Amino acid sequence: MKKQQIVNQRRQRRRFHVRNSVRGTADRPRLSVHRSLQNISCQVIDDLAGKTLVSASSRDKELREQLSYGGNKAAAVVVGKVLAAKALQAGIKEVRFDRGHCKYHGRVAALADAAREAGLVF
Repeated sequence: MKKQQIVNQRRQRRRFHVRNSVRGTADRPRLSVHRSLQNISCQVIDDLAGKTLVSASSRDKELREQLSYGGNKAAAVVVGKVLAAKALQAGIKEVRFDRGHCKYHGRVAALADAAREAGLVF
């Protein structure tokens, strides 16, 4: 139990370190990514208003039918493209990327690259 507490404290410290430099505004909201072992989700957040503007997840009903498994790079690419399409529809073109406590590697990087290709500017 002590080991898991230490791991969680380190994750929280890294998350806060990233969050201090990345704040979302109405002009340029924050694209926050959360990954678990079996799913990946992301949302575009306006921190000043405290509201989520757009979100996408591998657990969404329309995406669950397309994906066989939500915890791999292929699922991250699909979620990134869907989020970018929703954001562009909502009039959001520029975002700030918040990777949380995760490294910019693997599924997180795949989601970011797919969102860039679909038209979002980081």
